[in-house]
Amino acid sequence: MNEKEKAGPPDEVLIRAALGGEEGAFRELMERYKGRAFAVAMGITGDADEALDVVQDAFVKAYYNLKEFRFGANFYTWFYRLLVNQAIDRWRKAARSRTVKLDESWLSGEVTLPESVAHPKTPEELAQNRQLSEALTRAVAGLPEYHRAVILLREVEGLAYEEIAEVLHCSVGTVMSRLHYARAKLKEALKEFQEG
Repeated sequence: MNEKEKAGPPDEVLIRAALGGEEGAFRELMERYKGRAFAVAMGITGDADEALDVVQDAFVKAYYNLKEFRFGANFYTWFYRLLVNQAIDRWRKAARSRTVKLDESWLSGEVTLPESVAHPKTPEELAQNRQLSEALTRAVAGLPEYHRAVILLREVEGLAYEEIAEVLHCSVGTVMSRLHYARAKLKEALKEFQEG
Protein backbone atom coordinates (compact mmCIF):
# COMPACT_ATOMS: atom_id res chain seq x y z
CA MET A 1 0.00 0.00 0.00
CA ASN A 2 1.50 3.33 -0.96
CA GLU A 3 1.38 6.59 1.01
CA LYS A 4 -1.52 7.96 -1.02
CA GLU A 5 -3.63 4.89 -0.17
CA LYS A 6 -2.76 5.21 3.53
CA ALA A 7 -3.90 8.85 3.62
CA GLY A 8 -7.58 9.56 3.96
CA PRO A 9 -10.47 7.42 5.10
CA PRO A 10 -10.52 3.65 4.59
CA ASP A 11 -12.03 2.31 1.36
CA GLU A 12 -15.17 1.03 3.11
CA VAL A 13 -15.92 4.49 4.52
CA LEU A 14 -15.63 5.98 1.03
CA ILE A 15 -17.81 3.22 -0.45
CA ARG A 16 -20.55 3.81 2.14
CA ALA A 17 -20.36 7.56 1.48
CA ALA A 18 -20.56 7.00 -2.31
CA LEU A 19 -23.55 4.70 -1.86
CA GLY A 20 -25.12 7.44 0.27
CA GLY A 21 -24.81 9.91 -2.60
CA GLU A 22 -21.65 11.78 -1.61
CA GLU A 23 -20.14 12.69 -5.00
CA GLY A 24 -16.56 13.21 -3.84
CA ALA A 25 -16.26 9.81 -2.15
CA PHE A 26 -16.05 7.72 -5.31
CA ARG A 27 -13.78 10.33 -6.88
CA GLU A 28 -11.39 9.81 -3.94
CA LEU A 29 -11.41 6.05 -4.57
CA MET A 30 -10.58 6.72 -8.21
CA GLU A 31 -7.68 8.99 -7.25
CA ARG A 32 -6.41 6.35 -4.85
CA TYR A 33 -6.29 3.55 -7.43
CA LYS A 34 -6.02 5.16 -10.87
CA GLY A 35 -2.22 4.90 -11.14
CA ARG A 36 -2.12 1.23 -10.28
CA ALA A 37 -5.15 0.59 -12.50
CA PHE A 38 -3.39 2.22 -15.44
CA ALA A 39 -0.27 0.11 -14.81
CA VAL A 40 -2.28 -3.12 -14.99
CA ALA A 41 -4.31 -2.01 -18.01
CA MET A 42 -1.16 -0.85 -19.80
CA GLY A 43 0.54 -4.14 -19.11
CA ILE A 44 -2.36 -6.12 -20.55
CA THR A 45 -3.32 -3.96 -23.52
CA GLY A 46 0.15 -2.66 -24.35
CA ASP A 47 -1.26 0.66 -25.54
CA ALA A 48 -1.60 3.84 -23.46
CA ASP A 49 -4.81 5.03 -25.13
CA GLU A 50 -6.41 1.60 -24.78
CA ALA A 51 -5.28 1.44 -21.15
CA LEU A 52 -6.86 4.83 -20.38
CA ASP A 53 -10.13 3.65 -21.94
CA VAL A 54 -9.98 0.43 -19.92
CA VAL A 55 -9.41 2.31 -16.66
CA GLN A 56 -12.26 4.72 -17.40
CA ASP A 57 -14.62 1.86 -18.35
CA ALA A 58 -13.66 -0.11 -15.24
CA PHE A 59 -14.30 2.85 -12.93
CA VAL A 60 -17.66 3.51 -14.59
CA LYS A 61 -18.57 -0.14 -14.20
CA ALA A 62 -17.41 -0.10 -10.57
CA TYR A 63 -19.50 3.00 -9.85
CA TYR A 64 -22.68 1.50 -11.26
CA ASN A 65 -22.06 -1.85 -9.54
CA LEU A 66 -20.89 -0.46 -6.20
CA LYS A 67 -24.08 -1.70 -4.54
CA GLU A 68 -22.85 -5.25 -5.26
CA PHE A 69 -19.64 -4.74 -3.25
CA ARG A 70 -19.52 -7.08 -0.22
CA PHE A 71 -18.39 -5.16 2.84
CA GLY A 72 -15.57 -6.97 4.56
CA ALA A 73 -14.05 -7.81 1.18
CA ASN A 74 -11.12 -5.89 -0.27
CA PHE A 75 -12.22 -3.08 -2.61
CA TYR A 76 -8.88 -3.26 -4.42
CA THR A 77 -9.43 -6.92 -5.33
CA TRP A 78 -13.06 -6.35 -6.29
CA PHE A 79 -12.17 -3.40 -8.53
CA TYR A 80 -9.18 -5.09 -10.16
CA ARG A 81 -11.38 -8.02 -11.15
CA LEU A 82 -13.50 -5.57 -13.16
CA LEU A 83 -10.40 -3.86 -14.52
CA VAL A 84 -8.62 -7.03 -15.64
CA ASN A 85 -11.74 -8.36 -17.33
CA GLN A 86 -12.18 -5.04 -19.18
CA ALA A 87 -8.52 -5.06 -20.23
CA ILE A 88 -8.56 -8.66 -21.42
CA ASP A 89 -11.79 -8.12 -23.39
CA ARG A 90 -10.33 -5.04 -25.09
CA TRP A 91 -7.01 -6.78 -25.77
CA ARG A 92 -8.80 -9.73 -27.38
CA LYS A 93 -10.61 -7.38 -29.72
CA ALA A 94 -7.34 -5.79 -30.87
CA ALA A 95 -5.35 -7.32 -33.69
CA ARG A 96 -3.33 -10.18 -32.20
CA SER A 97 -0.50 -9.63 -34.61
CA ARG A 98 0.15 -6.13 -33.30
CA THR A 99 3.45 -5.60 -31.50
CA VAL A 100 2.80 -4.68 -27.89
CA LYS A 101 5.14 -2.00 -26.57
CA LEU A 102 5.52 -1.84 -22.81
CA ASP A 103 6.27 1.47 -21.17
CA GLU A 104 8.79 0.86 -18.39
CA SER A 105 7.50 3.86 -16.44
CA TRP A 106 4.47 1.84 -15.32
CA LEU A 107 6.70 -0.20 -13.03
CA SER A 108 6.27 2.72 -10.58
CA GLY A 109 9.82 2.73 -9.27
CA GLU A 110 9.10 0.23 -6.51
CA VAL A 111 11.43 -2.36 -8.05
CA THR A 112 15.14 -1.82 -7.49
CA LEU A 113 17.17 -2.58 -10.58
CA PRO A 114 20.72 -3.89 -10.50
CA GLU A 115 23.28 -1.05 -10.60
CA SER A 116 24.42 -1.90 -14.13
CA VAL A 117 20.85 -1.70 -15.43
CA ALA A 118 19.78 1.33 -13.40
CA HIS A 119 22.96 3.31 -14.20
CA PRO A 120 24.73 1.78 -17.18
CA LYS A 121 28.32 2.90 -17.47
CA THR A 122 29.31 1.90 -20.96
CA PRO A 123 27.76 1.96 -24.43
CA GLU A 124 27.80 -1.84 -24.32
CA GLU A 125 25.68 -1.83 -21.14
CA LEU A 126 23.27 0.66 -22.71
CA ALA A 127 22.92 -1.55 -25.79
CA GLN A 128 22.45 -4.68 -23.70
CA ASN A 129 19.78 -2.98 -21.57
CA ARG A 130 17.92 -1.89 -24.70
CA GLN A 131 18.11 -5.43 -26.08
CA LEU A 132 16.87 -6.87 -22.79
CA SER A 133 13.97 -4.40 -22.70
CA GLU A 134 12.97 -5.25 -26.26
CA ALA A 135 13.25 -8.99 -25.58
CA LEU A 136 11.13 -8.65 -22.43
CA THR A 137 8.53 -6.64 -24.34
CA ARG A 138 8.32 -9.34 -27.02
CA ALA A 139 8.21 -12.13 -24.44
CA VAL A 140 5.39 -10.57 -22.40
CA ALA A 141 3.46 -9.68 -25.57
CA GLY A 142 3.75 -13.30 -26.71
CA LEU A 143 2.05 -14.66 -23.59
CA PRO A 144 -1.64 -15.61 -23.77
CA GLU A 145 -3.77 -12.92 -22.12
CA TYR A 146 -4.50 -14.85 -18.91
CA HIS A 147 -0.82 -15.67 -18.42
CA ARG A 148 0.03 -12.04 -19.08
CA ALA A 149 -2.60 -10.92 -16.55
CA VAL A 150 -1.35 -13.30 -13.86
CA ILE A 151 2.29 -12.23 -14.30
CA LEU A 152 1.33 -8.55 -14.08
CA LEU A 153 -0.92 -9.01 -11.06
CA ARG A 154 1.76 -11.00 -9.21
CA GLU A 155 5.03 -9.39 -10.28
CA VAL A 156 3.96 -5.79 -10.83
CA GLU A 157 0.98 -5.39 -8.52
CA GLY A 158 2.26 -7.80 -5.86
CA LEU A 159 -1.10 -9.49 -5.30
CA ALA A 160 -1.21 -12.73 -3.31
CA TYR A 161 -2.24 -15.93 -5.11
CA GLU A 162 -5.64 -15.83 -3.38
CA GLU A 163 -6.25 -12.25 -4.55
CA ILE A 164 -5.26 -13.12 -8.13
CA ALA A 165 -7.60 -16.12 -8.03
CA GLU A 166 -10.43 -13.84 -6.92
CA VAL A 167 -9.66 -11.26 -9.61
CA LEU A 168 -9.48 -13.84 -12.41
CA HIS A 169 -12.32 -16.07 -11.14
CA CYS A 170 -10.19 -19.20 -10.97
CA SER A 171 -8.61 -21.45 -8.34
CA VAL A 172 -5.32 -20.76 -6.57
CA GLY A 173 -3.98 -23.88 -8.30
CA THR A 174 -4.83 -22.40 -11.68
CA VAL A 175 -3.08 -19.16 -10.71
CA MET A 176 0.02 -21.09 -9.68
CA SER A 177 -0.05 -23.10 -12.90
CA ARG A 178 -0.46 -20.01 -15.09
CA LEU A 179 2.28 -18.19 -13.19
CA HIS A 180 4.64 -21.16 -13.57
CA TYR A 181 3.92 -21.31 -17.30
CA ALA A 182 4.37 -17.55 -17.76
CA ARG A 183 7.65 -17.49 -15.82
CA ALA A 184 8.96 -20.49 -17.76
CA LYS A 185 8.11 -18.84 -21.08
CA LEU A 186 9.74 -15.56 -20.01
CA LYS A 187 12.83 -17.39 -18.73
CA GLU A 188 13.14 -19.28 -22.02
CA ALA A 189 12.71 -16.09 -24.04
CA LEU A 190 15.32 -14.26 -21.95
CA LYS A 191 17.85 -17.07 -21.49
CA GLU A 192 20.51 -15.31 -23.57
CA PHE A 193 20.53 -12.51 -20.96
CA GLN A 194 20.96 -14.77 -17.96
CA GLU A 195 24.42 -14.93 -16.46
CA GLY A 196 26.11 -18.31 -16.26
